[in-house]
Amino acid sequence: MSQINLHEIIHQQQEQLAAMQAQIQALLAAQGGAGAGGATTGPNVGSHMEVAKPAIFNREAGRVGGFITACRLYIKIKLRGNTVEEQIQWVLTYVQGGSADVWKENVMEELEAVEVEYESVEEFFAILKREFGAGEEELVRVAELRKIEQGGRTMEEFVQEFKRAARESGYKGRPLVEEFKRGMNGGIRRKLMEAENLPTSIENWYRRATALDRNWRESRREEERLRGKEGSDGKCS
Repeated sequence: MSQINLHEIIHQQQEQLAAMQAQIQALLAAQGGAGAGGATTGPNVGSHMEVAKPAIFNREAGRVGGFITACRLYIKIKLRGNTVEEQIQWVLTYVQGGSADVWKENVMEELEAVEVEYESVEEFFAILKREFGAGEEELVRVAELRKIEQGGRTMEEFVQEFKRAARESGYKGRPLVEEFKRGMNGGIRRKLMEAENLPTSIENWYRRATALDRNWRESRREEERLRGKEGSDGKCS
């Protein structure tokens, strides 16, 4: 999956979550207003509210979490009075496309044959996430890893943050080295690439990049100290 697609998925999820948060705030405001006016607040308090329905879920990687959140919010506001089976059937109407259709048909057949019973829609959501959510957190970690850059930080600081993101990204070997090279500052990267013997492992890259960065910073401090000394000597003369 390309970096562009990962960023698009994360952006779409952020937009969905922002819309859901706005709806939750509207619901809380409606409940507060009803309580202040003395009206009864019951299961149908949100029945006349406009609530965004979830986007079609077609098993696209990285989308199951946002899909479940959207369904959960809609059910809480609009379908609280429905049975668990009705709520699940409603969720299944938004599961469409490819192998997701096959899975949906199997679930519907199990429900109709009473081969399986769900005590709550949350139990169904757990199964849905287990079925389609494998690797979703890994995708988020990969996107995070690809955004990390050294910038003005020391190499030690950059390496520690990079290691933390790398642990759960699934990256190893050459792909991990390439991401590390991309994130470090250009001057250090060029020095390492021009070296007679390139590092052979990610740990060697960490170690040699840190040493080069430390030497460069010490050299700059020494130059600044000497310039300051020269300026001071000039004033004395």
